Amino acid sequence: MTLAPGRRLGPYEIVAPLGAGGMGEVYRARDERLKRDVAIKVLPASFAQDAGRLRRFEQEAQAAGGLNHPNLTAVYDLGTHEGAPYIVQELLEGETLRAALAGGRLSPRRAVDYARQIASGLAAAHERGIVHRDLKPENVFVTRDGRVKILDFGLAKLRPDEASPATNIPTATKGTEPGVVLGTLGYMSPEQVRGKPADARSDIFSFGAILYEMLSGNRPFRGDSAADTMSAILKEDPPDLSQTNQNVPPGLERIVRHCLEKNAEQRFHSAHDVAFALDAVSGISAPGTATVVEKRRVGGRALRIAAGLAIVAAIAATAYVLGNRSRGAEPPIFRQITFRQGSISGARFAPDGHTIVYAASWGGPIGIYQARPGISESTSIDVPGAERVLSVAKSGEMLVHRLTAGSSELARVPMTGGALRPVAEGVIDADWAPDGRSIALSRWVGGEAQLEYPIGTVLYRTSGWITYLRVSPDGERVAFIDNPLVEDDRGSLAVVDRAGKKTTLTKEWASANGVGWSPSGKQIFFASAEHGANLVIRSISPDGRGERRILSGPGRLLLRDVAADGRLLIEERTSRHVVMCRPAGQPRERDLSWLGSTSVIEMSRDGSQILFDEQGEGSGEAPGVFIRRTDGSPAVRLGDGIAMAFTPDEKGVVALVPGPQQKLVVLPIGTGQPRVLPDFGLRLRGGGLLPGDQLLLVGARPGEALGTFVAKLPGGPLRPVGPARISGPPMVSPDGKFLFAVEDDGRAQIYPLDGGPPRPISGNQPGEWGAGWSVDGRYLFVNDNQPENRVWRVDLELNRREPWLAAPPDRPAGSGPWYGVVSGDGKSYVYSYSQTISELFVVEGIK
Repeated sequence: MTLAPGRRLGPYEIVAPLGAGGMGEVYRARDERLKRDVAIKVLPASFAQDAGRLRRFEQEAQAAGGLNHPNLTAVYDLGTHEGAPYIVQELLEGETLRAALAGGRLSPRRAVDYARQIASGLAAAHERGIVHRDLKPENVFVTRDGRVKILDFGLAKLRPDEASPATNIPTATKGTEPGVVLGTLGYMSPEQVRGKPADARSDIFSFGAILYEMLSGNRPFRGDSAADTMSAILKEDPPDLSQTNQNVPPGLERIVRHCLEKNAEQRFHSAHDVAFALDAVSGISAPGTATVVEKRRVGGRALRIAAGLAIVAAIAATAYVLGNRSRGAEPPIFRQITFRQGSISGARFAPDGHTIVYAASWGGPIGIYQARPGISESTSIDVPGAERVLSVAKSGEMLVHRLTAGSSELARVPMTGGALRPVAEGVIDADWAPDGRSIALSRWVGGEAQLEYPIGTVLYRTSGWITYLRVSPDGERVAFIDNPLVEDDRGSLAVVDRAGKKTTLTKEWASANGVGWSPSGKQIFFASAEHGANLVIRSISPDGRGERRILSGPGRLLLRDVAADGRLLIEERTSRHVVMCRPAGQPRERDLSWLGSTSVIEMSRDGSQILFDEQGEGSGEAPGVFIRRTDGSPAVRLGDGIAMAFTPDEKGVVALVPGPQQKLVVLPIGTGQPRVLPDFGLRLRGGGLLPGDQLLLVGARPGEALGTFVAKLPGGPLRPVGPARISGPPMVSPDGKFLFAVEDDGRAQIYPLDGGPPRPISGNQPGEWGAGWSVDGRYLFVNDNQPENRVWRVDLELNRREPWLAAPPDRPAGSGPWYGVVSGDGKSYVYSYSQTISELFVVEGIK
């Protein structure tokens, strides 16, 4: 049937023919109701003569119409015209992948880009139970803006029965010539060639054939006849890609080979796995060379330090790729567990080794969920108040973490849900021992973090903090991350035995998150980064030997657990830190986010500039201290370090340069040279300059408790002031006489620096955080720690408070706590929050 322009099919007016093939004719048409152009595929009238076939067509078209994915062609409508069925689809502008391949192979980068999009579309369709069955370059479309669309989902099922491939081989187009048998046959899976039913793994084989052709310019299976091609699909491996394209990296070739396994059971088990493997190599540009793609972690020292009082700070990441594995080794298999948009805060394997229990916020309050590989929907568990899943005993009882007034509580609860049974206060992390009765935990006591195993038996103390506790399989040792700074995730892997002998196994990493024991207890897995936020998974023996990298990629990986059979539970996080500012006199807020891990520390008195640091990949191998004007002009990097505060004259900033030989420096904002401040032998957590050339320090000497001190420069004695622990950067009044600080119990008070009792803050709520001090010293601005997230202005003379600024109500899913900073004149403000998107994966095949 040929339709002339102007002809109508129901509400659609034919504009022009677009093409024809074995499955019918395609036309450009106009839908005047919605004022859009569409593509109409009119199938042969013979379809209507077969009731079963027509019914399948309607079912498949309806199923395809239910798909909504950027890499799948949208189906709008279906109907019949003069006995011929037709389907109305999205109109695409561009060319088929077959046309794109007419000029030969594609670059590896472009091939991976197209392949990732194809795999993403396949995954979305397979989740709905829809299999393509005839994936080939003719059925892949590349739009003019580089988007890839899979064509004709569901229509392949309408072809004649494939049970007799010798006489009913599906046809395909080659260029513009229809009916060339090798076109489709060259992309069929072995099970299709044998006449067996096709499933999602058949699409993965066809996908592998397409990716091979994109990289080599040749089809992987071809012969002089259909029989020869079928024999090649069943018995032969395609030539190495390196023979036709020397730029194909080994990791990418392994993915292709894994897709083209003859046995469907040995292929990738899902298109999600394929897409994830391709994500890992998306930055590869040369054989054996993995280019790290920039990703950022959550910034905000305010967020990190406040979390130090309660939960491990939110952090970020994305994607995986093998590290330090042999060229011929199979890549690991990734099975995605979560699929919603939000952030995850703790996950562990259940005793059966397959069920996963995790805590997450999917755009609302944190909830506890159960999930299993292969099932996209998680099941909610009723555990009121739980913020994190820390551990699951072999009995099925969970250890969870929740925030209480001014503290953090460890509680027990059955895996089926129910009321929480409190265990301990001030807890940072915890883990069940293998016997399911004893518990190892770390918690705050007297300004220090201590590790107890079992509860009440102290094995180790530190002025830093202790995270990611994991008890060894034999129950005799505890592995953990030893963090020297509470406001930072810098740290080293360590173990301590029951006698209290602590052994540091690794160097101090710029970032360390996640610990797990191998089932045999002969290896400890951990996540760490040399610099920035790109965490990789490493392993090492408990005696500190044989360190090696086992899983790496262009993002931040958090190791959550290790199953009894060696599978890893990995959390992948993608994160950015949003910074919004409203300068005085401006009608609207301005986005001042910089490199994605922007941590705002302070605002100048007149509101003209902000002080912040960057500790993500964008900052390079060392964290950086920046100044940025609130008019939106580019930020200026002042030097390396973690920002602490402006100097009293605001002509410089104080920064802490981390590392084994840490130091405080003054970085000039204008001309001049950095100045190193005196070293008083403290392991520092913070510091700043006060009027009168005094130095404020927060830290501890080896073996001593954390403290807050003031010293007269250049080298006067240290004088203790205020509480031991300060939750946040030191916030001193403009005249240098008072310190705003938060005590261990969460109370915020004002401390005279020359001695005397502290002064309580009107309406103080546990966990408040300093936001600024007015120039005249009368007003103090504080962030509360409530779900509404507000900044309050406290009138210190009248001893009363009033709400001054509220968090925006429309923050996106995955947003963390909101923190505001106010200028000294009270006319400008800046606020920041993290947006973290997490996904859980079970990784198989790690050696």
